Amino acid sequence: MAFKSGFVSIVGASNVGKSTLLNALLQQKVAITSPKPQTTRHKIKGILNLPDIQLIFIDTPGIHDATIEYNKYLVKLALETLQEVDIILFMIEPFPKGLKDGKKIIAIYLNQVKVPCILLINKVDKIAKPQLLPIIEEFDKLYPFKTILPISALKHAGLEDVLRETTAFLPEGPKYYPETLITDITERQLVAEIIREKAINSTREEVPHSIATMVEEFRDIPERGIIYIAATIYVEKASQKGIIIGKKGKMIKDIGQLSRKEIEGLLGCKVYLDLFVRVKSYWRRDPRTWVELGLK
Repeated sequence: MAFKSGFVSIVGASNVGKSTLLNALLQQKVAITSPKPQTTRHKIKGILNLPDIQLIFIDTPGIHDATIEYNKYLVKLALETLQEVDIILFMIEPFPKGLKDGKKIIAIYLNQVKVPCILLINKVDKIAKPQLLPIIEEFDKLYPFKTILPISALKHAGLEDVLRETTAFLPEGPKYYPETLITDITERQLVAEIIREKAINSTREEVPHSIATMVEEFRDIPERGIIYIAATIYVEKASQKGIIIGKKGKMIKDIGQLSRKEIEGLLGCKVYLDLFVRVKSYWRRDPRTWVELGLK
């Protein structure tokens, strides 16, 4: 049997569950998740090896009406993948806003794409079954999807169908990555993302969108059996810095404890984590700062 391989882009509006799907398919967390929109800021590759098959899934930033320069860049990243992959998994939510966003993305972007596209209706566990059929019928008329699959990424429902249908459209190809590799994200990047996830989920309003994280130091201390990590949480305003630090330092302490616990699970050893909070004024509007922070 010929070996099959290919790149599969997971695209959709913000918060439809793209990162949750990637983690579920790999059965391992490689992308952070949050109920806050615009959490994903990179094209994250997740590699799944099956018998005679290698799937390279690409988690993308949410497609949305961006007004801030950095968010416009994120949307551009997501749209670029539509022309670079072998298969598209297009995700929508079965709620009024989710359906509206899905129709808009189809009309503006998908209609210009020639790549095989599978529609995934996520979060179907949150609606009654009689509501699902009209949605399938409506979207079937909007675009020539190869197939339409109802799933729940959070509850791991329908994932076997996703893999079966996706592999059916894979071309013959080489093994792009070694079987031991699950993602192209480095340990330092994963650590920075874990810290950002905890900071995002601990804050609200405009603060989560203004957060960036960078690992400044990552050092093994074998005589103590620990890894020392120093990381900085960047925000755009002094007032946001105060929120992240919290009253008597409680917020930053909580973020540190939650982060350290997950990082230790990732690295399989004890971690000493130093967190700092600094202001980079309106960094989302300055492309030079994106490069400094490793965001471009």
